[in-house]
Parts: sequence; structure tokens; C-alpha cells
Amino acid sequence: MDYDQGDIAARYDTRRGYSADVLRQWLEALSDRVPKSKISLILDLGCGTGRYSQALAGHFSAKVLALDPSQQMLDQARRKAGDSRVTYVHASGDALPTESGTVDMVFMSMVAHHLPDLSVTAQESHRVLRDSGHL
Repeated sequence: MDYDQGDIAARYDTRRGYSADVLRQWLEALSDRVPKSKISLILDLGCGTGRYSQALAGHFSAKVLALDPSQQMLDQARRKAGDSRVTYVHASGDALPTESGTVDMVFMSMVAHHLPDLSVTAQESHRVLRDSGHL
């Protein structure tokens, strides 16, 4: 799906919204598996409108590099951004714009089915993750 065509990006959150309670439960479940104290840099791959980027930054008190191949989705994310720890970057999963071994967590939600080559994205994710990183 090309999220840069029409008004898909503008309507995305209203059509795929979630409640504050669902977000809280989701963050609690993630915290059960990922220790907060070990996370300082998160790569939100396929961040879309940034719905998880802001929550991840706040919950983990971490910097978030939020990537998406759709400029319109990133524009929406920037409009609603409130946490200065989140940086939005126009990029895709096949060439992650960060150095090897520098990321504590690579996060993806509802992304895999959009990737042209999941194995390339997996290799790139592995490359940028620290040895003790989380995917």
C-alpha cells in the first residue's frame, strides 16, 4: 500500500486508533520482556504516524529513531509529536541509517507485511542491534 497517495496518512489514526488502556497494557507487556534500565536507543521501524514512537520514548525514557518510507506518514507524526527524544527519519528497512551495534531495541508493529524483503530487514535489524539488543 502506498501511504503517500491520497489522504491515507491523514485518516490513518482515526481508522486504526487504540484506547489509552490498550496502550498501557501493551507497554506493561513489553516491560515484562524488556528491562527499562537497559534501553537508551530504540529504532521504531515503520513508525507510520508515530503512535508507538512517542509512547516508547516516554515509557523507556529513551531516544527513539522513528523511520518510515512514507513522507506523508512522517509529516503526520511530526504534527502530533510531543517528545523531543523522538527523531523522525524518511528511510526504509533495507538500509537502516544508523551505525552497527548502536541500537538497544528494534521495534516493529504491523510492518512485516509491507516489507519488500523481510530477510533483508532482519539482517539490517541484526546489524544495528547491540549484542544484548531486543527485536
